[in-house]
Amino acid sequence: MVDTEFVQQADPYRRELLAHCYRMLGSVYDAEDLVQETYVRAWRSYDRFEGRSSMRTWLHRIATNACLTALESRSRRPLPIGLGAPSSDPADDLIEQREVPWLEPLPDAMQGDPASVVTGRESIRLAVVAAMQYLPPRQRAVLILRDVLQWPAAEVAEMLDMTVASVNSALQRARAHLSHVTVSADEMTEPDSAAERELLDRFVAAFEAKDIRAMVDIFTKDAVWEMPPFTGWYQGPDDIARLVDTRCPAKGPGDMKLLPIRANGQHGFGLYMRDGDVYRPFNMPVLTLTKDGVSHVSCFFDLRLFRTFGLPEKLPVT
Repeated sequence: MVDTEFVQQADPYRRELLAHCYRMLGSVYDAEDLVQETYVRAWRSYDRFEGRSSMRTWLHRIATNACLTALESRSRRPLPIGLGAPSSDPADDLIEQREVPWLEPLPDAMQGDPASVVTGRESIRLAVVAAMQYLPPRQRAVLILRDVLQWPAAEVAEMLDMTVASVNSALQRARAHLSHVTVSADEMTEPDSAAERELLDRFVAAFEAKDIRAMVDIFTKDAVWEMPPFTGWYQGPDDIARLVDTRCPAKGPGDMKLLPIRANGQHGFGLYMRDGDVYRPFNMPVLTLTKDGVSHVSCFFDLRLFRTFGLPEKLPVT
């Protein structure tokens, strides 16, 4: 009876907790582990849950503490552009570092109901989550609890064993750190607008045809391309196009196939490369779209992501 009651009360918050742990940790797989740990801890202590706070608040308290403990022994998860090196030359050798715990994308489908994805769109964007990784863990927790979950400062202070003044100070510092990665409404495309769909169609057409000239026209003048686990990043449409032209194994039209995904409130694709009579997973570009074109592409080469995003292991060549 207790088990059934616990599941009924706690299970509706699973996806919300996953998004919370993901913001803290920067990894969909670490977040899944911490959510599981949260539910085990909550189930074990459920008989002592007195209802003085809501089930949602109680679970977030357990999850936040579990994340803070985990972060004591884990490195931050960067993207290549966050490593501090200048942009790379497409002619340089590619340097791969798989031992780095790179930031990972989170499927929109794992974040909860569509309304919560829309309202949390800014705080789950790749650039924002990447910037969060450079905050001290408790400051990161304050930012998420106050600005994303909208918890009162007094409640956050009690949870993190801080004063209200120190919570407010930590929040101010965290907001200042993130201010450089926020995108104004004037720069962003309207979600699912005709212009956005047209830009995505052009991206797919250019890559599936490996049309280098068309690629140049897709990107903004300061666009960035990065592809963990490779450490380099590339800026400007000409360098990005040269990189794809000289480093991408596709030889021409028909060698690449793109399937749409949604990650971190952004559009992206599962990109497949032709291998005989099938297409096999190659990488996963996640795009930042603006009214002037594609301004950022983070291309993930962790092929586990294809299964996580519900994409097929291979596609037939038709």
